[in-house]
Amino acid sequence: MISAYTGTQVRAAEQPLLAAGLGDVLMQRAAHGLANAVVHELKARRTRLNGARLVVLAGKGNNGGDGLFAAAFLAARGMRTTAVLTGDAAHQAGLAAFERAGGRVHWLTEAALPGLAAEAAAADVVIDAILGTGAQGGLRGSAADLVSIITGHCPRGVVLACDLPSGVDADTGEASAPVLPADLTVTFGGAKNGLLTDPGADYAGRVLVVEIGIEEHLPEPALRRLEDADMAGLLPHPARRAQKYSRGVLGVVAGSEDYPGAAVLACRGALAAGVGMVRYLGPPSVAHLVRQSCPEVVCSTGTVAENRVQAWLVGSGMGPQDHDQLARARDALASGLPVVADAGALPALPDRLAPHVVLTPHAGELASLFQRLGGGEDREAVEAGTLAAVRQAADRTGATVLLKGASTLVAAPAGTTFSQADGTPWLATAGSGDVLAGVIGALLAQAGSDVGRFRKLGIEPEGQWAAIAALGAALHGQAGGAASEAVAGGPIAAGGIADAIPETWGKVSMLSNYGARKRNSHSQPLR
Repeated sequence: MISAYTGTQVRAAEQPLLAAGLGDVLMQRAAHGLANAVVHELKARRTRLNGARLVVLAGKGNNGGDGLFAAAFLAARGMRTTAVLTGDAAHQAGLAAFERAGGRVHWLTEAALPGLAAEAAAADVVIDAILGTGAQGGLRGSAADLVSIITGHCPRGVVLACDLPSGVDADTGEASAPVLPADLTVTFGGAKNGLLTDPGADYAGRVLVVEIGIEEHLPEPALRRLEDADMAGLLPHPARRAQKYSRGVLGVVAGSEDYPGAAVLACRGALAAGVGMVRYLGPPSVAHLVRQSCPEVVCSTGTVAENRVQAWLVGSGMGPQDHDQLARARDALASGLPVVADAGALPALPDRLAPHVVLTPHAGELASLFQRLGGGEDREAVEAGTLAAVRQAADRTGATVLLKGASTLVAAPAGTTFSQADGTPWLATAGSGDVLAGVIGALLAQAGSDVGRFRKLGIEPEGQWAAIAALGAALHGQAGGAASEAVAGGPIAAGGIADAIPETWGKVSMLSNYGARKRNSHSQPLR
């Protein structure tokens, strides 16, 4: 599992080592990690290290010191290095080491600005080491002008951010323009929240965490990301004597005369994600289409109370005019069972919900929900601060909230938060969210009462619903990627995502099965 922290948490973890006089050691470890990342990137691009051009944009704080020390190491290995000092001072020890290694130093002035920007844009490597985790707000003055010009020139080489791209808030991911987009962010001690949330993730590129010795002092992470091994541990597996009811039954209230396909796609997502049975409630014409497309689905005519299920999915493909479906959705929400509430159900929610209710809005739907609850956030504000928005939504509603996006965020009202970015931009297609709702609904129906698999990953029971939603988002994202890869990286439709889920599930599950086989490899054979 990838753990991410606020800047405050990381600085607090550094304090015991700083108090012991190890500040220089921490900086040297960070600089070595940054320099090694540069070497690796150049080798991957088949660029010779000797003679390659590097420009480090260095601020006056410790972030600038990390960049200058890294550039000094690289100068000693034959790179032609230039430091552009963006402040009214520089990290003295780092600057001295850089000059001893033969690096060229330029103070940023208005007259020198165009030439230095052009040099950086033409370099083989640019290191952004202007602002660190403690910075408030974005770049200002000539430093902002420098980054704007470099960005406009479209750097031809690789751009590395030192700890985080300058202008990205370490805690929230909010970005203050201008920000130089990085190909790789080399961050120290632990990933920062802002690197795994939008819009910060737009600028971070790939993220590499370099251990510097503070890791044992870090607290519980502020943000988590499930990896394949974590997914394997959380995926449900049927027992040897399982039957369809024990594997979980999902009730689906979705679709309408206007959007019947949403019901089909939600059911397909659920069927692909391991649930034992799907019961559908909705208009007869939609039920007929569901039967044709998914003959495994049981289409019911009774009320919500008359259908025995372990979880409900409500809202996909429904509008305010669909009174019967909305009434069923409200009954499902009042049932006390786990519910995933999507799209059309969101405007009909009661003001307070429970953590086992998972809301799945996109940014526009979340903004509408805020406005209904008396908040003033619009879509632009939500997209500018996704982490703050999803946590605020969970706090206001009492529900678990999944905010869909390039980085999908899931927040529990108790504070447990996940960020998943497993997919492809091709997932942005009509019906994709309906499939996601079906996947999450199926996982909710299979949740059962065993919380051991969550505790093994350090997730307490109050965070299990967020973990299930994050698991669903990860499966959905990976399935979308697999579906696109099957057509040489081309576009996909929502049905293709559903089709790819079982194979994706199987590949992830193999990690768990392999671990079990390995643990049992020394057991005595049966006689």
